[in-house]
Amino acid sequence: MVTAAQRRRAVEHLKSRCVSERRTCRLVGFSRSAIGSPLKGRDDVGLPERLKTLAEQYPRYGYPTLHDMLRAAGHVTNHKLTYRIYREQGLRVRTKRRKKLTRPRVPMRVPDKVNSRWSMDFVSDQLANGRRFRVLNVVDDYSRECVLQIVDTSISGLRVARALNQLNRPLPTTIVADNGPEFTSKAMFIWAKRAKVKLHFIQPGKPTQNAFVESFTVSVVTTAWI
Repeated sequence: MVTAAQRRRAVEHLKSRCVSERRTCRLVGFSRSAIGSPLKGRDDVGLPERLKTLAEQYPRYGYPTLHDMLRAAGHVTNHKLTYRIYREQGLRVRTKRRKKLTRPRVPMRVPDKVNSRWSMDFVSDQLANGRRFRVLNVVDDYSRECVLQIVDTSISGLRVARALNQLNRPLPTTIVADNGPEFTSKAMFIWAKRAKVKLHFIQPGKPTQNAFVESFTVSVVTTAWI
């Protein structure tokens, strides 16, 4: 397959032999508009390093989310340039083989005031007709107050982010959650960045690390059945 660069060199060679540009492009099969001006260098100084650093820091996100992060920081505007560098750096997310995420277990400090740290988790049940529903509980780890509760048949990450954004109270510095798709979604990631709230994810298979909201969930279910 003849590349565009090879065709351009062929055009320049024939033009040096006193062949007109119009005839040369017709013989080579190359557009005249493509050789009207020399190609400009890409404005990507330092972009590969920044993109690689973000990909290593957030391995669950692909190039669309990484591009949004770079664009928000003012480093890039063209998503095609981001994708091209993303491919050149070999940063493609492998979907054929899932790898288990490993996060170091860091002991959490006990909160010492209200709105210092919240925990959130889901509980599910079903109605008499068999239709299932979910309940999102957000609990203040210090006062054990339920600051937010959403009941619906389907609750997405965007719904969680919108509900947290509409709360009429100060937000905590940290929110503890499990690794569910709602909490690790792009919508929650962007909301946490804008709200300056740290999302602390527990280790997979360690629900006891989210014991505050787990105990609250058990009490809610027990009260509902009583």
